[in-house]
Amino acid sequence: VLKGVVYISLSDNMLYKSGSYEMSDQAGETLNKIAKIIKDYSNYDVLIEGNTDNVPITSKNIRNNWDLSALRASSVVQTLQNKYGVDPKRLTAGGRGEYNPIADNSTEAGKIKNRRTQIIITPKLDQFMDLIGKAPEKS
Repeated sequence: VLKGVVYISLSDNMLYKSGSYEMSDQAGETLNKIAKIIKDYSNYDVLIEGNTDNVPITSKNIRNNWDLSALRASSVVQTLQNKYGVDPKRLTAGGRGEYNPIADNSTEAGKIKNRRTQIIITPKLDQFMDLIGKAPEKS
């Protein structure tokens, strides 16, 4: 939690089949727990953000890492809505492709860290503006 925003980062192997946006068998347990957290923050909006490493995807129906990251985020959003009853009005899916790395893509360890889905729970705009108004001014 950072300034009223909750960040949850999940590695790709926790949610997806390898090289795919299809949910893996073990994803359900993880997403069930996350759905409970999201429901606890019922007045907050939720951004699901897909991220990839910089290795080009070689799937026939996925053009590039932009597509893969967006499709993965969309899969999570739809699962949260359809399987766990999270209000879709609160959910946004987005893909960052390979352009938001948190580690060096020249190593396998770095690539593994970069293949992730982030769930960002943020106050709704009016609540966010209230938080800004209450923030102490820097002198």
